[in-house]
Amino acid sequence: MRVAYITETFPPEINGVALTTARTVQHLRQAGHAVQLIRPRQPHETSEGSQAPAEGDHTFDNGEWRTAGAPIPMYPGLRFGWATASALRERWRAARPDIVHVATPGPLAHSALRAARAEGIPTSADFRTNFHAYSRHYRLGWLQPAVLAYLRGLHGMADRSFVPTPSLCDELGAAGFERLRVVGRGVDAGQFSPLQRDAALREAWGAAPQDRVLLYVGRLAAEKNVALALDTFEVLRPHHPGLRMVVAGEGPQRARLAAEHPDVCFVGLQRGAALARCYASADVFLFPSLTDTFGNVTLEALASGLAVVAFDSAAAGELMESGHNGFLVPPDSRAGFMQATRCAIAHADPAGALRQRARRLALLSDWETALRAFEQELADVVDEVTGRQAPGRPAVA
Repeated sequence: MRVAYITETFPPEINGVALTTARTVQHLRQAGHAVQLIRPRQPHETSEGSQAPAEGDHTFDNGEWRTAGAPIPMYPGLRFGWATASALRERWRAARPDIVHVATPGPLAHSALRAARAEGIPTSADFRTNFHAYSRHYRLGWLQPAVLAYLRGLHGMADRSFVPTPSLCDELGAAGFERLRVVGRGVDAGQFSPLQRDAALREAWGAAPQDRVLLYVGRLAAEKNVALALDTFEVLRPHHPGLRMVVAGEGPQRARLAAEHPDVCFVGLQRGAALARCYASADVFLFPSLTDTFGNVTLEALASGLAVVAFDSAAAGELMESGHNGFLVPPDSRAGFMQATRCAIAHADPAGALRQRARRLALLSDWETALRAFEQELADVVDEVTGRQAPGRPAVA
């Protein structure tokens, strides 16, 4: 297949969506598909492409077109992109893709779906982030219906939309989204493993061998509800001598949270082997978010053999059995989250049965299976759409 893959976040940005999109593009290319990556350029990058292909260029290769872009308000490290639908149409007339897939819901994705529909090209889209739920964390709750309507309209232009869990599929279906299909996520259980536990790293955190370490990994922003994890640590520490709290990540709230919790160890953005050691060297993973559609960090923590505490939603709600391989909390129950963390600490022996069951659970979710399923879904969309397009069928206006 020739796949035009549009995303508004991609490495060098570090976040769950960026890393997943990079892994997906790599898989498709290694599977023999030609993938044209279209994304906003970073300030230090060149475009590696133009608003239109060179005259006479009818090739479709594994290239990359970096469009114009700008920082997202409140997230200067992240960007949104833009390109006119007419520029995209001109590009795809010269080198037509079999399918246009959009991974993020920004203005670049909107232009790409409009352009693809106008050219009669099959389309698909990922629903990766509950942007409509973000508004209440920024005192903009009144915007939530408008944001949801925008997302519904955007996905309405796609021939198929992919969601990571059955529960989200049901939720979006009830909200008027159509043509939904569940495609799961995976984890690299070789990279994220209890074998990466590092006694020297724990010592650097101030944790003795018998001490318990709570861990949060992710963006430090209001919609992630990080304050609940830190408040949980502060409430429980008088009852658990030697309890430590480590926070790995960056974001707009870091300075304030660090000032309010001086005994918490903020280690900044971690990646690769350093991140794997960070997971494995902790004991309990706290995931207080209610806005994530999946939460890749949950699988990474389970693969690392941690006792995970999370609300009964997203990946945790789909995968975990509370009290057996982790601890689930009713949504928005602050007291329940703290009590579940207390239980997790009691079951946080590295050799304990719960942590071993957490690891076994993660082994069931491998990236190869998830990405092959996504690849097949793209092929199915192409077959379905082209099959109902009679020869000479006019393009969608």
